[in-house]
Amino acid sequence: MTGISMRSQRVASIDVMRGLVMMIMMVDHVRETFFLRWQVSDPMNVAETEPELFFSRLAAHFCAPMFVFLTGLSAWLYAHPSAGPRSPAGFLFKRGLFLVALEICVVSVAWSGRVPPATIYLQVIWVIGLSMIALALLHRLPRGVLIALGLAIVFGHNALTPIAFRPGDAGYIPWTILHDRGWLVAEGALKIKVSYPLLPWIGVIVLGYAAGPWYAAATAPAERRKLLLRAGVVALALLAVLRGLNIYGETLPWQPQGDALHTFMSFLNVTKYPPSLAFLLLTLGVGLLVLAWLEQRDNWFLRTCATFGGAPMFYYLLHLYVLLAMQMLAVAWQGANYGQRYEFDSLWQVWALTAVLIPLLYWPCRAFGQFKRRTTMAWVRYL
Repeated sequence: MTGISMRSQRVASIDVMRGLVMMIMMVDHVRETFFLRWQVSDPMNVAETEPELFFSRLAAHFCAPMFVFLTGLSAWLYAHPSAGPRSPAGFLFKRGLFLVALEICVVSVAWSGRVPPATIYLQVIWVIGLSMIALALLHRLPRGVLIALGLAIVFGHNALTPIAFRPGDAGYIPWTILHDRGWLVAEGALKIKVSYPLLPWIGVIVLGYAAGPWYAAATAPAERRKLLLRAGVVALALLAVLRGLNIYGETLPWQPQGDALHTFMSFLNVTKYPPSLAFLLLTLGVGLLVLAWLEQRDNWFLRTCATFGGAPMFYYLLHLYVLLAMQMLAVAWQGANYGQRYEFDSLWQVWALTAVLIPLLYWPCRAFGQFKRRTTMAWVRYL
């Protein structure tokens, strides 16, 4: 990107990728706010899910893996500034706790519109927070050990699927947090459900941290691009073999359907909760190729993405509360048309609202990003 330092170029490409996946995330969150009665399962039901809804949901699959991977990558950059190495442990641990608290106290309210919410869903912000705490403990391991550990978790956690515990068993709560999506508290005034099991995401954040040296100042852009391309191609090649032959890495085998489109949908229909190996190979493989493509590119759209990616938590909280306010205003103005909610009739309205909201949120995100860069208040960096 013309006229800025090499380090700024490297950080800009990360912000661009982060902003891009956050803009894609908006589509899915608008869907969950105004199109909720057309719910999708995990994995999706190919026979009953319209292709436009299927691919809208599939696009959102790329958000969490890339965000967690980039969190690990950013942690490495934090630990290796131009002034010399420093320990990221304290920052990772404190920010991880902060994110867990945000999930419980702020994000859950945004989704439910109630204080306190009847159900707390422990979702992506929770799992990023816990993954950061795990990385705070693991980052001192040699890079080779981190790579081996990350790959072992990402490739091996599917083999743990047959392990199961019933509610009330001694291992039920830790296993639900680590591997199996389920209820921690299923009854009472306040229910708690783990939507994002932790273990696979530890593997992703560790691999992100281990990829940090690719973004070191000593690594030339051409070399970094080659490394990213190689890793992305290997991931997608493994997906083609393991998923193509239904060997390993996904609980739902793909099957030929009535036409080529639905057969393709069946192949891409991978499990997110917890993320299967096929899910991670697909999303991280494509994400790495996009990161390679972003090297030393610059245009107005990428600069817009970088603005959102430079204020990720601010954007995340802002867009959730904007959607909550819009849902409340729609009910007050138009009246509820589905239970106590106001919902759209067609998916194109989800896409249209997304296209309107993203430009509107650009200006507050830009203002906050500028404020974050010039302020001396330490707490702001947590957003």
